Amino acid sequence: MPYHYANVKIGGGGFVSGLLYQPAGHGLLYARTDVGGAYRWDEAQAQWVPLLDWLPASDNNLYGVDGFAVDPRDAGRLYLLAGTYTAEWAGNGAVLASADRGAHFTRSDLPFPVGGNEQGRNNGERIAIDPNDGSILFLGSRTAGLWRSADHGAHWSRVSGFPDVASGPDSSARHGSRTQPVGVVLVVFDPSSGTQGHASRTVYAGVSTKGTSLYRSSDGGKSWSAVQGQPTGLRPNHMVRARDGSYYLSYADESGPDVMHEGAVWKYEPGSGRWTDITPLPRAQGQPSGYGWGAITVDEGDPQAVLTATFGHYTPRDQLFRSTDGGAHWQEVFTQSQFDTSQPVWLPEHMPHWIASIAVDPHDPDRAWFTTGYGVWATGDLRQVEHGGTVHWRFVDDGLEEIVAKQIISPPTGAHLLSAMYDLDGYRHDELDVAPPHFASPPRYTDADDIDYAGGEPEVIVRSGWLRRMPEPLVRAAYSTDGGVHWQAFASEPAHMEGVGGGSIAIAADGKRVLWFPRDARHGYFTDDFGVSWQNISGLDGELRVVADRVDPRRFYAIDAEGKRLFASHDGGAHFQPIQGELGAVASSSSRLRLQASPDAAGQLYLSSRDGLLLGSDDGRRIATAGELTRVDALGFGKAAPGSGQSTLYAAGRRGEQQGMFRSVDGGAHWRRIDDDAHRYGEISMITGDPRVFGRVYFGTSGRGILYGDPVSP
Repeated sequence: MPYHYANVKIGGGGFVSGLLYQPAGHGLLYARTDVGGAYRWDEAQAQWVPLLDWLPASDNNLYGVDGFAVDPRDAGRLYLLAGTYTAEWAGNGAVLASADRGAHFTRSDLPFPVGGNEQGRNNGERIAIDPNDGSILFLGSRTAGLWRSADHGAHWSRVSGFPDVASGPDSSARHGSRTQPVGVVLVVFDPSSGTQGHASRTVYAGVSTKGTSLYRSSDGGKSWSAVQGQPTGLRPNHMVRARDGSYYLSYADESGPDVMHEGAVWKYEPGSGRWTDITPLPRAQGQPSGYGWGAITVDEGDPQAVLTATFGHYTPRDQLFRSTDGGAHWQEVFTQSQFDTSQPVWLPEHMPHWIASIAVDPHDPDRAWFTTGYGVWATGDLRQVEHGGTVHWRFVDDGLEEIVAKQIISPPTGAHLLSAMYDLDGYRHDELDVAPPHFASPPRYTDADDIDYAGGEPEVIVRSGWLRRMPEPLVRAAYSTDGGVHWQAFASEPAHMEGVGGGSIAIAADGKRVLWFPRDARHGYFTDDFGVSWQNISGLDGELRVVADRVDPRRFYAIDAEGKRLFASHDGGAHFQPIQGELGAVASSSSRLRLQASPDAAGQLYLSSRDGLLLGSDDGRRIATAGELTRVDALGFGKAAPGSGQSTLYAAGRRGEQQGMFRSVDGGAHWRRIDDDAHRYGEISMITGDPRVFGRVYFGTSGRGILYGDPVSP
């Protein structure tokens, strides 16, 4: 069944970790992201084109891109170092190679993991092509040292002569309570050490360590030695080569992007072996600056024109510096800049931070771009800064919807879609192709965890959320009585509340009672007056998700996915009892459980898992089994088909061995696939139909934002 898919427009919002111009192609620019894949800039349409939408759920880990490279002599060549996490459960990474600018890829699996969403993802680039022989590539891994390919990335072998420090504990970084490997963060060729068609002899590779970090090979990668005179005490982040043979490097005390407290910028001239500290801002002796240095680049046509930026300088924002004399003197660019913050409408709340990458158009030195933790900025008049003029920046994120939803709902009245999001709270979409503001504050959350509407009073909506740096006295649950146009924080939180807030929240079908199970809590609460008073829920323990019946306000349900237990309440959620019978037995033997209340009848429940889908009742009886589906990752409900009184079902999962999205108009007896091999979007973690538009489906991904699909008329 053909469908047309498009992003629900938010306007960006995720970390763009790298930019890379293709010098052999006019205006050809690529972007990489930590969880949302890679993109190519479409100059004619002034938008980003996603390159990895073909990845299925089984390859969702490849949506994180930890590095990329282009062949300076072949405009079609693009290589992506793909893999999101280095944890054992994530599996190994891969190199995705394209000969047609990302229209198609071939895949080479690697024998080690890749961490596109881990510490050091803002460093780079980890993968590089020999500018004299495009068949040769070097790749810096996080856990297994340095690797080389001699056949355009089809096969890889470990460089045995590279120092072991690349895979040792000194090249790791802390992320909260965990330690993550960072390893080799950059590879740079010296093109003057070879000739066209004859491989370069000199290659540099940098390891994220505060000790000796930069190594050079003069024999094409066979043997390596430390570069003499290099700075120590800081980790290298980026290294770029100017046309005059000089190299510019940025350093910080941490690999980032979480934190950096100190850093420097250095210039290295290999002919003389001289290292020069060219850090733009002075540092007090023995005192940390409070920030590091991240992105750095040099103008392709002018080896003296350098751009670099602070990283982690939050008061009030990071700073961008330009030098026209090789780093001897610097000008601060943002003090002579204007930022167009008109679109998207939430943009004025976000100042430049996490500047991980800077790119200057090799064919136009006035055109420059830089990335942030929420998108990309660009200018067409960079050199105005040299003449006392104003540099004008515009936000260029059209098509780059790299953001992750935690929950989506489509009520039968009001806005068609509301969402709870990582990093940006949530949105109310009256129009799917217009980026709306964040939810009207107060309150405003860093992350919104959950959102729900009352089945019989859909204008009444509740949501939960939290802040990473918690002010007092923020209440971490809110409600709206006008479909999410305006919000009000609950009157209070429960006394002695367990957990850190956020978590699961559900509202009764009549909009009067709210159940809240905060994140990390082992206890739940309910209120009949939006938080003026609270009472403890009885009969539930563990970390649970609560679900309201869509028809009967006295019925609520709960699921302990980890403990594989189901619960039901018939007294408005005050007391819960375990659901036994066949439904409870199936839950106890399944994995990745999800429980949802049917919108068509009280007391009917859909239980989905990696073993499929079944419809049951809250007394534990099985009503029907969707036998065609062998696995369900997400399930949702939409408007019934013409002539039917039964809600349309939408599912992401498997039918036999076929992974995809499916639709059923007969209660799950039969299913039709509604995606195609070019539109897979990785793992789909949530899905819902529109109760007012037959056939329309909304779904949330792990990095490509929220998308919607409409059937294509024959």
